[in-house]
Amino acid sequence: MASYKEMSRQELLEEKEKLQKEYDGYKAENLSLNMARGIPSKAQLELSMGLLDSVNSSTDLTGINGADYRNYGILDGIPEAKQLFADLFHVTTDQIIVGGNSSLTLMFDTISSAMAHGLLGSTPWASLPEVKFLCPVPGYDRHFGITEYFGIKMIPVEMNEDGPDMDFIEKIVERDPFVKGVWCVPKYANPTGITYSDEVVRRFANLHPAAKDFRIFWDNAYCIHHLFHEDVQLLDILKECEKAGNPNMVYMYFSTSKITFPGAGLAGMASSKENITAIKKRMMVQSIGPDKINQLRHMKFFVNLDGLLDQMKKHAEIIRPKFEAVEKTLTEGFADSGIATWSKPNGGYFVSLNVLDGCAKKTVRLCKDAGVTLTKAGATYPYGNDPKDSNIRIAPTSPTVEELTEAMKVLACSAKLAAVQKLLEQ
Repeated sequence: MASYKEMSRQELLEEKEKLQKEYDGYKAENLSLNMARGIPSKAQLELSMGLLDSVNSSTDLTGINGADYRNYGILDGIPEAKQLFADLFHVTTDQIIVGGNSSLTLMFDTISSAMAHGLLGSTPWASLPEVKFLCPVPGYDRHFGITEYFGIKMIPVEMNEDGPDMDFIEKIVERDPFVKGVWCVPKYANPTGITYSDEVVRRFANLHPAAKDFRIFWDNAYCIHHLFHEDVQLLDILKECEKAGNPNMVYMYFSTSKITFPGAGLAGMASSKENITAIKKRMMVQSIGPDKINQLRHMKFFVNLDGLLDQMKKHAEIIRPKFEAVEKTLTEGFADSGIATWSKPNGGYFVSLNVLDGCAKKTVRLCKDAGVTLTKAGATYPYGNDPKDSNIRIAPTSPTVEELTEAMKVLACSAKLAAVQKLLEQ
């Protein structure tokens, strides 16, 4: 089959007729598949059922520090959980806070505090004429939602194969004092699956911001979510910032939301000791302490870092075939049409698909009409505005392999139909 862009008008009309018949066939199947969010499948959730029995009426609920975990206190997380994440991120426990279930809440709180009170004595952001954030695209819609909520101006930054465009970031960060932060998903990025190169991490760490309260929001959500047996290495941003003389410039976030139970897991953050001390001061007003029994329950279940990593191997066995099914079905579905490219991640939860410019919204709409719900087109860009209208985020984890294969067939057919119609209009 020739590339669609090389077809004559007559060939495009014939291809449209063929695709329309295929699409009508999918509609007749009355499918109902929702792939709008990256959520664990039932089989993945089953992996953590033992967690529910790890603490019961006969369990000693006294921690290694002698504290009764049924009571108030221990603001920044039980020492067992802090040690687990300190081991994972190669930091000391006084650089770790372990809280409730949501890392997104921790990010929101950090920005809320910066808006109201400033960071480490700097001017509160809300008192400034404007505040700007850099947003690598395509990126994570919930990050963009936080900054939009606070009225922070978002500046898109193009992603390269090794991470964000650092030439652009260095130029704007080092010249504009109103650029206060950057969102990063540095490993198996949402949605591209890219892992930042050593050079990119070092360039982040060695920034010389015009704003002394500039912060890197390092959302390391997928740091151990490997799809294959090889771990793609990510340079340690905390150590690199310390070496560069910028120890306070980064906040790193993490959670077990896709490891145990979303909504009932653990979340935390790592940063410099000075940043952590300032955050704990705020937390003393905000909270009397986290759910320590849930933290203990997780530690009884994992025991240590090896137990956590063993859990991730089980997750990989479940979701790897789904990503392989996406790759296989899209390769067959788009064949030589020349109107789509997609990422081939080594980990994480998403595949990033780029269809013909101007066709993403129509593709998503056609899929929905055929019973396949995808993430809204444009969601991977600030303000929901994809200037090329080409990017679609695929979330393969929740459906079965069979359902996923069918959904990808619908997606490929819809994208090709939208592309043919676009080319005919031109």
